[in-house]
Amino acid sequence: MNEEAINIRLEAPRIVATLDQLVARIQARFPESNLSKLCAALVIVARKTERRAEATRRPIPALRLLIVSVLVVALFLVLLFVLFLVPIVSIHGGIDLDIISIALSLEASLNLIIIFGAAIWFIIGLERRHKRGLILKYLHELRSLAHVVDMHQLTKDPNVILNPQSRTPVSPEYAMSEFELARYLNYCSEMLAHIGKLAALYAESLTDSVVIEAVNDLETLTTDLGRKIWQKIMIIGKIT
Repeated sequence: MNEEAINIRLEAPRIVATLDQLVARIQARFPESNLSKLCAALVIVARKTERRAEATRRPIPALRLLIVSVLVVALFLVLLFVLFLVPIVSIHGGIDLDIISIALSLEASLNLIIIFGAAIWFIIGLERRHKRGLILKYLHELRSLAHVVDMHQLTKDPNVILNPQSRTPVSPEYAMSEFELARYLNYCSEMLAHIGKLAALYAESLTDSVVIEAVNDLETLTTDLGRKIWQKIMIIGKIT
């Protein structure tokens, strides 16, 4: 098995191309519909997701420079402290230095190392936390889109369309055939599936446990919503 076969991952350009085709399909079947406009908006978000996912794979120069600067300053201060301590030891005769002074010097050194160690640890993780915050914000945008897609199919009740006698004066008006209803619901299901794939791009760009958990939650949401849609499609299949 070659290396190319092992290195398999989602390709954002193909997801965007598939969504472009989905928009064309919806517009051909339901021209000027709100669903086609929503799918067009999803294409815009998909293109942004492609750029955002690629950006999170790359290092952030400003933060990297900050990390290097902190490390340099930390090493400089430690060196300065050592250079300041050695003359004191020499003045007091080295071994004859007062035990209390040695203890205080060692305690100060230890505190300095702990403080700078904690600062370095915090700075090193700053880039990851910054990217994590951005991705969680982007995932919230995708989650909102998933709920909007669900709202579009929510009132598409097969029983009302397939059994006109069950209608009430306040039932929604539909100008769809059984075939068109099935296609409409299928388009909604495809959009939800693509939202899940867009979310997965972020999990590939940053292997962070918090991000992976948020992506899994969003994929679970889109899968559950898609399952509800396919239950409606199955009802249409049983009746027709």
